[in-house]
Amino acid sequence: MIAVIGCDGSGKSTLTNDLLEHYIKEQKTELIYLGQSSGSIGNWITSLPIIGKPLGSYLKSKAKKAHGKEKKSPDIATVVVIYCLSLWRLHKFRKMLAKANSGTFIITDRYPQSQVSGFYFDGTGLGVLNEQSWLIKKLAAREQRLYQQMASYIPTLLIRLNIDAKTAYDRKPDHKFKMLEEKVRVTPTLDFNGADILELDAKASYEQVLATALNVINQKALNH
Repeated sequence: MIAVIGCDGSGKSTLTNDLLEHYIKEQKTELIYLGQSSGSIGNWITSLPIIGKPLGSYLKSKAKKAHGKEKKSPDIATVVVIYCLSLWRLHKFRKMLAKANSGTFIITDRYPQSQVSGFYFDGTGLGVLNEQSWLIKKLAAREQRLYQQMASYIPTLLIRLNIDAKTAYDRKPDHKFKMLEEKVRVTPTLDFNGADILELDAKASYEQVLATALNVINQKALNH
């Protein structure tokens, strides 16, 4: 299992797709996105007849609150949506494990961690909320256990694409600069339970990034 992480604009999608294209020629390989997929879920709900559009709009507005630190006390609907997004991530993670155990070579775009709260960092969603009601405390504790469970499965290799906030923003001008700064600051601090991490400079030529990734992955395969 090879996981690729990094700030938006670091080239995760490009690298994971090229790794898939390379290895699928040699063996059964699958690329799996391990984010919340809240956008895809919202689009599916919106497509439902009659109630889809209003319900989808409502849930999307609630899901947005799951991607940052809350300054105001969240309502119950927001808390439930955040928790459900984490359950959805766990569902995808378990399906991925089943495929890996059946012999499929897995490449993941993003990977869950339990060190730092915040969906931005692929951590818990409820852990960033300031309100400490009994409901949030209960669900936050459950959610933390879910992420600890997922993080206990260590990928064979984790590729971290490092980039600075300015370069990331130049590549992704539709993103909030403050959010990119925060991701650039936090991402290098994550150790993913002692995983073997390949640090790559995402500002280097892409050909060099891809070649290095392929070389290290192939060496890993030889050692297994």
